[in-house]
Amino acid sequence: MNVRPQLPVVVGVILLLSLSSAYANPSHDWQRLSLAEAGFSPDVVEKLDDAVRTKELVNLHAVVVARGGKLVFERYYEGADERRGRPLGTVNFGPDVKHDLRSVTKSIVGLLYGMALADGKVADLDRPLVDQFPAYKDLAADPKRRQMTVLHALSMTLGTEWNENLPYTDPRNSETAMDRAPDRYRYVLERPLVAPPGSRWNYNGGATALLAHLISQGTEQSILDYAREKLFKPLGITDVEWIVDRRGEPIAASGLRMRPRDLAKIGQLVLDRGMWGDSQLVPAEWVDRSVAPRTRAGKDTEYGFHWWLGELKASGQPWIGAFGNGGQSLFSIPSLELVVVITAGNYNKPDNRKLRSAVIRKVLAALRDS
Repeated sequence: MNVRPQLPVVVGVILLLSLSSAYANPSHDWQRLSLAEAGFSPDVVEKLDDAVRTKELVNLHAVVVARGGKLVFERYYEGADERRGRPLGTVNFGPDVKHDLRSVTKSIVGLLYGMALADGKVADLDRPLVDQFPAYKDLAADPKRRQMTVLHALSMTLGTEWNENLPYTDPRNSETAMDRAPDRYRYVLERPLVAPPGSRWNYNGGATALLAHLISQGTEQSILDYAREKLFKPLGITDVEWIVDRRGEPIAASGLRMRPRDLAKIGQLVLDRGMWGDSQLVPAEWVDRSVAPRTRAGKDTEYGFHWWLGELKASGQPWIGAFGNGGQSLFSIPSLELVVVITAGNYNKPDNRKLRSAVIRKVLAALRDS
């Protein structure tokens, strides 16, 4: 049974929409499942709305929830937003409004590398990174630097000096410095080695830039064109933007803008091991490898191939995640057949993780069999 539309509430544009004719093709977009059919208590959306109204959830922009491969509910609010640092003012969000994904972009690049690998367009994971950049003969001559492989880029274990703990407005931030460097790829590859490659994890947007370049180089397409052809179009994702840098190159680490309900498709794709409908878009083996723990990435998290991995605190059930600055979040929880997308506008705030945790707690609390 489809969920019936509701009127906006006082916090802004908040919609719970039934399936329209524009999304009637289940091979390209979502079929619907009611709250009851999905096992949710009927007051879950009301509790989210109340939390926004009382500012328990600050500058939350959207929550999209799917279960069992079907869309259960989507809630949209209004709030201050920006387009990768450029203020957009107060935005009334809805199902057709794109949102910055920020570093969720990285996880999508990880999927694209596996697709390009299956197409025979990019190097195997054991190949030295420097060999993929033949112009840098001086770097390729360094035996220690030759130990950095494609696998180390995917798992962010390059072993190089890299610091993204500083604000991205700070020129000392390594990703910011990379964006301003005359040659971003040389900048990443020539960072001083501070640990043996593979020995420890360090968050590194430069690794994503290298992978995206290899995809573009191997496919002879921009990464956006390749993504559109191989991933977005088969998923029915037509309204997508990849912000470019001053050279016109898509910003691989944080430049994607997408509708939250479309991002949920990426989460469902991961849950279904690369399948969408009857099509195997991403090789199942690649999804399995991507979400297998490769390295410890924090007290309670591990890291795969550009995907975060953890367990729900209450139940210990594993989750697969993609996260971005400001509160952008994609959760796939296999044991619950659950996908949750969160977008928000809390950019460059150290506590933006609290928002996603609070939203997930409310969603899970309303799920009767969690």
